Amino acid sequence: MTPEAAQPSFLATRRGKLTLALLAAVAFMDFVDSTLVNVALPSIRRELGFSTQDLQWVPSGYLLTYGGFLLLGGRAADLLGRRRILVAGTALLGVSSLLGGLAGSSGVLVGARLAQGLGAALMLPAALSILTTTFKEGPDRNAALGVWGAVAGLSAAAGVLLGGLLTEGPGWRWVMFVNPLAVVIVLGATFWLIRGERHHARLADFDLLGAILVTGGLLLLVFTLVKAPDQGWGSTRTIVELAGAVALLAAFIINERRNKNPLLPLSIFRIRGLAAADATQLIAVAGLFAAIFFLTLYMQNVLHYSPIQTGVAYLPLTLGIAVTAAVSSQLLARTGTRPVIVAGAVVAAGGLYWLSHIPVHGSYFTDLLPGMIVMSIGVGAVFVAVTTAANAGVPAGLAGLAAALVNASYQIGGALGLAIFSAVAASRTSDLLASHTSQAEALTSGFQRAILASSIFLVAAAVVALRVTNARGEEHRPPTKPPPEPADRSLPQIP
Repeated sequence: MTPEAAQPSFLATRRGKLTLALLAAVAFMDFVDSTLVNVALPSIRRELGFSTQDLQWVPSGYLLTYGGFLLLGGRAADLLGRRRILVAGTALLGVSSLLGGLAGSSGVLVGARLAQGLGAALMLPAALSILTTTFKEGPDRNAALGVWGAVAGLSAAAGVLLGGLLTEGPGWRWVMFVNPLAVVIVLGATFWLIRGERHHARLADFDLLGAILVTGGLLLLVFTLVKAPDQGWGSTRTIVELAGAVALLAAFIINERRNKNPLLPLSIFRIRGLAAADATQLIAVAGLFAAIFFLTLYMQNVLHYSPIQTGVAYLPLTLGIAVTAAVSSQLLARTGTRPVIVAGAVVAAGGLYWLSHIPVHGSYFTDLLPGMIVMSIGVGAVFVAVTTAANAGVPAGLAGLAAALVNASYQIGGALGLAIFSAVAASRTSDLLASHTSQAEALTSGFQRAILASSIFLVAAAVVALRVTNARGEEHRPPTKPPPEPADRSLPQIP
């Protein structure tokens, strides 16, 4: 038996369980903020006087800075210290959420959402890299990543549920006020449970040009995806913006190949299956998030559910994801990640295909619930296994970067899915309205077509997942070291 294998399970200790609970709470805060405000949008519009066009920036502002700064946040965690970046991001999220809850104008709320996204971009990769460097490979890591994957899958549905309860309860401002309360607990637990790093990166080691290029490129890319449905995919502005984003990202790659201390060491993509895992995450999230978005619109605009009814309708989906994620994390040691991802994506696609048949005069128990349950089974499996595969075999010194890549795939996938499928739904609805079809029928048909397209994306994710490493959580780290970097700042295990 190797010395590593002889080490006792950290997860079995009280401190290990509390550490995992803390990191899961951080993930939940960040993921859920992507959807928490959606149900509250009508109330926000009435009180703060948003225009129809500007209202989209309440959810999209968070997505913009979240996706744009994730890579920078992940590398900063590796170079400057994971706890330090986690604390900075958490504090920023708390302050910006408080300002958002107190906002008296639309501009202040959008500014607060932009700052929230930046805080989350610092928090999330730092938290995931702490998880992968604290829990050793094997059962501990599988269980911890299973919890993380479950939280990722739960967040979209849970955000709608919590948003509905808060909006119809104390009011939409509490959608923002819940974060500062949680931040106080998270910061206290972070200083108690997570060790700080002593090493500091020299400023000369930081790839400033690379940081500017990649952040600018990702910000422009997400911005363009968010605006494309309104501007039109074939409009000159959309084409120019997409070309600008591609040019910035291409310049970033060229810079990384030449820089002695790159922000993104391209050698990380030599880790077998990592790129495929990130691509699978992006495609799957594009389909899943768009489907949940359109189901929410269907419930509110066609079936005329209240915000709280809409939120409660997602409770079975939330519970199903939690159960499936727990089961899937146990399967990984036996089957590996690839079969779980492929099977999960196919099952989720089947659930979405079922939901693509929602009728105008639908019933929750016959037309929504069965498809949601099938979908939940697949979603829980996909998120647990993809998170495990995307972190398998990553050296400790690149853990923050790997965490940023998989989470950037999550956010960019969400933006891409909403942009593509909003265009699909809007085109179908507009055509039917022009032919004097009733509004309810036109909306429902648009939602049907968008959800059907989402199911096709899940099938595509299953195909891409065939290239994912079949990790069981037992792989040894690569013997070769990554390109020269500042001293390793991996987090030591807490005794």
